[in-house]
Amino acid sequence: MKMLGILGGMSWESTAVYYRLLNQGVAQRLGGLHSAQLLLHSVDFAPVAALQAQGDWPVAAQRLGDAACGLQRAGAQGLLLATNTMHKVADAIESACGLPLLHIADATGAALQAAGVMHASLLGTRFTMEDDSIVRARLHQRFGLNISVPGPEDRALMHRVIYEELCRGIVTARSRGSVVALIDRQRAQGAQAVILGCTEIGLLIDAACSPLPVFDTTALHAAAAVDWMLLETP
Repeated sequence: MKMLGILGGMSWESTAVYYRLLNQGVAQRLGGLHSAQLLLHSVDFAPVAALQAQGDWPVAAQRLGDAACGLQRAGAQGLLLATNTMHKVADAIESACGLPLLHIADATGAALQAAGVMHASLLGTRFTMEDDSIVRARLHQRFGLNISVPGPEDRALMHRVIYEELCRGIVTARSRGSVVALIDRQRAQGAQAVILGCTEIGLLIDAACSPLPVFDTTALHAAAAVDWMLLETP
């Protein structure tokens, strides 16, 4: 089993989900008392969130790159960035530490492609929904997918729910109803599926309540990482 380094804490709520899924995945594959070989650097999210809001991505990249180098020195053989939004600086992090980074968009794109989905709606932070360079362009260029995002009011709703509630461990029926209605509006506009493109959204939305098939980037990313740890695959 290869040693996986995780850059987490963005937020720790979803990093905890990653930790559970990675260990469950390895245990299911290997049986017995097996669990995942992991190294975790969990950052303080408040300074990172402040850099996001300021648009200071170079400083954010440097801080996460330094953390990734620490994981590399500790023995990590590959890197998982446990957040969608910070994939904006994924290339810089990968270059800084010299480790292969398991990109969240690749796991998601492969799953959408395998399911025959060509048009999906992307939910996430305002940054992820509005900045093509984070995941949208990669999904289009590598997998030929048509990725749409909600309108301005729905993007503001999604961003608020993520930062003011889900990242703080707050899950409410009211917000679930609002996001389900948002997804239904995307269905009416032709989306075949919804991408939960923030690692916290799976705390709120699942297949049971969604009007569209759900592709949860957290679960898909973790499953791809288990494959990487246990198999000689890219």
